[in-house]
Amino acid sequence: MRLSLSTSSLVAALAASGGFWLTTPVAAQALDAAGFKQIETAVDALAPKMVAWRRDIHEHPELSGQEVRTARLVAEHLRKLGMEVQTGVGGTGVVGTLRGGLPGKVVALRADMDALPVEEKTGLAFASKQKATYLGKEVPVMHACGHDAHVAMLMGAAEALAGLRAQLPGTVQFIFQPAEEGAPVVADASGKVPSFGAKAMIEAGALKDVQAIYGLHITSNLPSGVVGYRSGPLMAGSDALTIHVDGRGGHGSSPWAAVDPVVASSQVVLGLQTIVSRQLNISKEPAVITIGSIQGGTRYNIIPDSVEMMGTLRTFDEEMREDAKKRIVATAESIAASSGAKARVSFGPVAYPVTTNPAKLTEASLPALREALGGKVMLIPKVSGSEDFSEFQKVVPGFFYFLGAPQKGQDFAKAPSNHSPLFDLDEAQLPVGARSLAALAVDFLKRP
Repeated sequence: MRLSLSTSSLVAALAASGGFWLTTPVAAQALDAAGFKQIETAVDALAPKMVAWRRDIHEHPELSGQEVRTARLVAEHLRKLGMEVQTGVGGTGVVGTLRGGLPGKVVALRADMDALPVEEKTGLAFASKQKATYLGKEVPVMHACGHDAHVAMLMGAAEALAGLRAQLPGTVQFIFQPAEEGAPVVADASGKVPSFGAKAMIEAGALKDVQAIYGLHITSNLPSGVVGYRSGPLMAGSDALTIHVDGRGGHGSSPWAAVDPVVASSQVVLGLQTIVSRQLNISKEPAVITIGSIQGGTRYNIIPDSVEMMGTLRTFDEEMREDAKKRIVATAESIAASSGAKARVSFGPVAYPVTTNPAKLTEASLPALREALGGKVMLIPKVSGSEDFSEFQKVVPGFFYFLGAPQKGQDFAKAPSNHSPLFDLDEAQLPVGARSLAALAVDFLKRP
């Protein structure tokens, strides 16, 4: 996941709000000052532990669906806190259950555990040197998206709340999720794509009895210690797409004797751009279609039989999403046919819904979030990155937000972004993230 906020749009948002944009709460805050102070004291005492956890996980990253070591670390920690612990949930997922001393509701907090096939270039003393198998190839692995911090923060929130167990009016579920970045799965013989990530955990019962769920994401695209949020569509829905263009191979000197899939593919790429610029009503919601990979041919003077393209569709409205998919198919097939070639379009395996924060839960959560951040809370523009936290939101109300944590000393406008081999974060924000998650959970439990 990457928070795709342009510097100009973020600066404009900050300027328009006089620095920070705070929503007036529609309901009284349930978590009082004394309760928040207890959480703050408990979390702050765990700051050195969270730094140690984060660095250990960072040095030993694991790809999507391979988070065995990380899951073991998490499970051992939760068991030491006296929680009920389930492992192997939806793959390598872990769920810890903290039952409070008083009866009440059930709320969940979520962190993702997986790393990326990226070669680290940060030069950190605890930089990753790990390698793993990805799509049949050995690749370097790095926590280039901050999931190491997410795990450390949720481990910290879990320990802090476990220490306040007797006072908790309800139950907190700690969900440590694998494969947020998308497991490399393929469809089976019947065309069904195996579930992974949040969806697999849901199918395994991770949200049983849960009434609301909270999650956050570290980003280098916000000032350090600032939370960015919005009600309604926050992050785009994401659909991976593959287009096979089949032609007829031949000699490069005689293209008239062949059907050139390279030329047809080039025309398809250009044609796809007119879907957003000329066919979708982008005054309603924005959309993005990007082709990120084109593979075809083996030699400069040989026209290949086929070309494969891969790309992504990003939308903020489910109706527009389905319309765009139909238009992608029609555009690719028609353009390819015009040159005698054939196009076959498929979507998946990554297919994330729009991450949407319900208005009611958002407004009710803001007072506690503002308290946890010392008022550093601002409304941000929509984000074209995607998150499978959206799968949880399809089942129960869920609130997702961003925490700015660019590398210490770095201007957020210039800091390496999430997914960069140079990505690093401000570890001073680990307690801030843990504090916000813990406060939101307790606030939800105490609200009527």
